[in-house]
This record gives sequence, C-alpha cells and structure tokens, in this order.
Amino acid sequence: MSLLVDARPLRSSPPFRRVWAGTALSTLGGQLAVVAVLHQTWELTASPVAVGAIGLAQAVPMVVFGIVGGALADAVDRRRLVLGTTLGQMVAAGLLAAQAFAGLDSLAVLLGLVALQSACGALGAPARRTFAARLLPADQVGAGLALFNLGFQVSMLVGPAIAGVVAAAWGVGACYAVDTLTFVAALYGVARLPALPPDGTVTRPGLAAVVAGWRFIAGRPALAGAFLTDLIATVLAMPIALFPVLNADRFGGDPQTLGLFLSAIAVGGIVAGLASGPVTRAHRLGLVMLAAAGVWGVALAAFGMAPALWQALGCLAVAGAADTVSVISRGALVQLATPDAYRGRVSAVEDIVGMAGPYLGNFRAGLVAGATTAGFAAISGGLLCVLGVAAVAMATPALRRPGIAARPPSRKEME
Repeated sequence: MSLLVDARPLRSSPPFRRVWAGTALSTLGGQLAVVAVLHQTWELTASPVAVGAIGLAQAVPMVVFGIVGGALADAVDRRRLVLGTTLGQMVAAGLLAAQAFAGLDSLAVLLGLVALQSACGALGAPARRTFAARLLPADQVGAGLALFNLGFQVSMLVGPAIAGVVAAAWGVGACYAVDTLTFVAALYGVARLPALPPDGTVTRPGLAAVVAGWRFIAGRPALAGAFLTDLIATVLAMPIALFPVLNADRFGGDPQTLGLFLSAIAVGGIVAGLASGPVTRAHRLGLVMLAAAGVWGVALAAFGMAPALWQALGCLAVAGAADTVSVISRGALVQLATPDAYRGRVSAVEDIVGMAGPYLGNFRAGLVAGATTAGFAAISGGLLCVLGVAAVAMATPALRRPGIAARPPSRKEME
C-alpha cells in the first residue's frame, strides 16, 4: 500500500479535478484576503477589539447561513447553489478591492463586506461538501477529501507570505483583487459540473427540514460520535490562544517564534496530507479518527510541557499531522455514512461544529490560562481531550467497526 497521497480522484474524474483546482486557487486567494482584512482593520483602528470583531463578522453569518445552506442543499440543484454562492463571494471580494482602492477608510463597510462574503460562503458550503461523494466512487471519497485538505494546508502555509509581499508592494487592494480573480477558477470548476440534484424528498427548505436533519444525526451513533469527537478535541485542547503567552514566558516573546508555532502546525498537516494514502484506504475510519484525536491531545499536552523550542515545534507538528488525519477520516466517515438525501444538512452541522469548536476552545484556553498558567491550560486541555475521546470510543461501538456505510432513512425520518 502506497504511503503517498492517493491521487486517483484527479486521474479518474475530470469534474472532480476541475473543482479541486478551482477550490485550491480560491482558497489561496482567500488567505491573501484574510491577511488584508487584518492589516486594514488594524491600520484603520489600531484596536484589538476591532480586530476581534472580524471573527464575529465571520462567525455569525457562518452559523445562520450554514444552517439555511444545509436545508437548501437537500432541496435544490447543488451545482446551481454553489455556482450562485461562489459568484456572490466573488462580488464581495471585488467590492473589498474597490473600497480599498477608493480609500473609503470605513470599518463598517469593511466588516459588512466581510460578513457578506462569509454569508455567501456558508450558504454554499454544505452543498460543496457533497461534491466528493457525488463525483467519486465510494473507495475514493476519502482520497478526494484528503486532496481538498492538502490544498487548504498548502494555502495556509504559503498564502500569508504571498499576502505580505503583495500588500507591501501594491497595498491591500491588490490582495483583494487577487482574491477576486481566483474565484474565476472556482466558478469554472463548478460551471463544468453536471446537474447535481439531491437524492431526497425535501421540497421546502424550512425549519422542519433542519430539525429532521438534526434528528437524523441523533439517530446515527457514528455521526453523533464523530461530531462529539471533533468538539472534544477543539473545545478542550485548542492551543492557539496560548501561543503568545507561552512564547513570552518561555521563548523571549520573539514574533518570529510566534509565527513558527503556526507554521509548525501547517507543516505537520502538509506532511500528513502527502502521506495520507493509508488513511484514505482505511476500512475503520472511525477508529482512525479516534486515534488521531487522541494523538492530537497527547501532542498538545506535551507542547505545554516542552522546555525547548525545538521540542515545542515538534509537538505542534505532530498535532498538526494528527489534526489532518482526523479531519480526513471524519470527513470521509460523515459523507459515506450519510444518505444523499441528508448530506446537505449533515454537512451544515459538520461546518458549524468545525467552526464553533475552535472559537470555544480558544476561549476556554484563555480563561484557564488567566486563572492558572498557559502551560497548565495546554497540559490539562490535552489530557482532558484524551480522556474525552476515550469515553466516546467506549460509548460508541459503531465508530470502531469497519465499513461504515449509509443506510436509507426510515419513513418516519423522511416525514
């Protein structure tokens, strides 16, 4: 069995290949926009509160429109939904470029456009998550998700560096302009897809459809256990809020060291993505996910104890690799364990859990560090994560079984 990333989806499915390439380019452009928004907000206000408001402008639309997008994805042609929402993101990126070049210097306009782009992305994200399962055979779905994740990790590593160069040479408006142009590739990839109507009976994407989706998840232990594992790993052990304090306490507060913390996680993720062949071919996806979440907790507890910089960076690299393995295995499990009639709504929950967990986890880390020390917050969070994952593993036998496959929803669930 090859240890390298499984590239079969790129060879066997031209539609998937186009979507993957477009998504990778637009994700890279999005990283330029992230840096530009942070820089522009700081230049306008010099206020950490205003910088923090960026997260709020992104999070609220993600939750609200993510729920709506999940119901829509199970009621309308997913290709058309993603095409429309991607076009909306492109328009928002173009308006961000326009306000920067025009020198409006308005925080309200900036945050409003960030919220608009976030809303458009959240509305289409659940439908987009179903593409791998619809375009690829079942034995390649995990590989397809690994390729998407690898593109994301590479963008996270190189995007901010490119943004710094572009912003320094031509200003933040140029970053927004590049982001706008990269959406052309994303639009092309989606436009070339065949029609992708959902295989379900949802005709009105209202509250009843949303509730039915949550009820479906509650009735599938493998799905509920997968989402609970993700929440445990992020809420209890997310370390990013601790980086500045640990950097100041142990490594002199050098900003370059702070940057190395984030880079170490990304490097670990890229290495794991490039060596993801065995993960994507695994028959016990739930067991792989549980093991990876446990390693994530152990690595972050060790990071909290690391006295030397090289040890701290090594622990973060291991944590980044474990996180990538967990994301890939959980994503494949969720898509394969969910009938197409419910994939949009289940994917919406996956998006919300994936977004809310890190925010709550960083908040928890800050509270614990404030009451004790940053080192204790990292160690205790990592160990609690391991205990929580072990409890989920013991309480959810479905996650330990091989071959998790979707079964058709019952008549009651479809009502």
